[in-house]
Amino acid sequence: MKSILLLTTMMLSLSGCAFNSVFINYPSQIAPVKAQLNSATPQQAAKIVESEVTSADGLLYAQEAGRSAQIAGDFEASKNFYQDAANAYRVFDDKAKLSLSDAGATATSIFINDNVIPYRGPGYERVMLHQYQALNYLFSGDAEGALVEVRRSNELQSSEQARYQKSNKSVQAMANGTIDAEVNKLGKAAGSTTSSFLNAYSYYTTGMLHEILGEPNDAYIDYRKAAQISPNNPYLQRDLVRLAKQLSMPQYDEFKKRWGDAVLPNKDEGQVIIMLERGFVPEKQSLTVPFTIHGNWQTASLATYFPTKQSVKPGRIQGLGTVLVAASIANIDSLAITALKEDLPAALVRQAARVYAKSEMARSVESDSKRRNNQTDYASIAMQIFNVISEQADRRSWLTLPEQAQIARSYVKAGSYSVKLDNAAANTIKVETGRTTLIWAIDTGNYTRFYSIII
Repeated sequence: MKSILLLTTMMLSLSGCAFNSVFINYPSQIAPVKAQLNSATPQQAAKIVESEVTSADGLLYAQEAGRSAQIAGDFEASKNFYQDAANAYRVFDDKAKLSLSDAGATATSIFINDNVIPYRGPGYERVMLHQYQALNYLFSGDAEGALVEVRRSNELQSSEQARYQKSNKSVQAMANGTIDAEVNKLGKAAGSTTSSFLNAYSYYTTGMLHEILGEPNDAYIDYRKAAQISPNNPYLQRDLVRLAKQLSMPQYDEFKKRWGDAVLPNKDEGQVIIMLERGFVPEKQSLTVPFTIHGNWQTASLATYFPTKQSVKPGRIQGLGTVLVAASIANIDSLAITALKEDLPAALVRQAARVYAKSEMARSVESDSKRRNNQTDYASIAMQIFNVISEQADRRSWLTLPEQAQIARSYVKAGSYSVKLDNAAANTIKVETGRTTLIWAIDTGNYTRFYSIII
């Protein structure tokens, strides 16, 4: 009876938690969304997850729905979903202490797995949420709203890192051979990315918006931050030289020596800026290790990424007089891998507590059942099966983000142009003297969505 009550209590405790991801891994839930986005009818993708926006994992589903609507070109719907996600982040921020519901979810995670804890995304996801919301406002004709969002994005790159360092201070010193090896493996997979909180794509986007909306000094600051993270991007280098010259910055001579003199537009030219996003970020995988404690089977599962990265080809933009070759500004997959690496020490603490709790629970059930005269130890067997089945790695993450972001920029004479990306269908854009035509191309594999606006 004791064991039945214990199992029943644990299952009932799931009622207020993120149940969908407890026994069904999150990537399999989002696979239909990604398939829809990579089809001729991307408009249906957001509808697949729309009903989950009010669930315990509503923040994550709102991000997926917002991104799905955005890829499909429904910027107003995307704006609403992203606002839901931003509100959910603020709820997390406003909690000075755990609510009763959160305490229950955290306690349940000791006996079940981390998937029962309501999702609060890593810092890089929150930064990109506001970056993408800025683009929603921009493509909806609200430049002021876009500036509010990019400023918020910049603030978050610092505040989210500070939050992480404070919360992780107590576990950073923990040493463990297995986890250290996993951290080293993830570090190699992330390449040169050393922090998930510093995103050159977000800094470049904020700089670009500041510049084209008439705030060149702020643009220069953000371009410099982006260049510190992505120093080899030739378009970013040219932007720095150009703004340093226009603003009479003391770094101009140094930049000119390193990257050549500034290229400025002629009087009859406008500029074209291309932001190209390719693919989808990789899914987290599960690293599960079975073992026995006191003769009872246990498993330990942690999320990881397997090194299957293939190089992303640079986009070739034709139709602007010369072929532009886009250059990478950020590998979003590396940000995701680095975020997981940063979270591993804390995940290890939770994992250790969970293994101990499950082991003690199994021993308690075993002792209770074995006191019966030569009865089969069904309760102990059931508990061990429950422990193995319930031990699932937390594979949740924002999976409709791109794998890589690339940029390109050029000055061209005013007029209409038929612009083509790689082998995708051509799209007509207009260029006006002294103004900027911003092209946002989103390549999901089989399809490329192409949006443009004159600013």
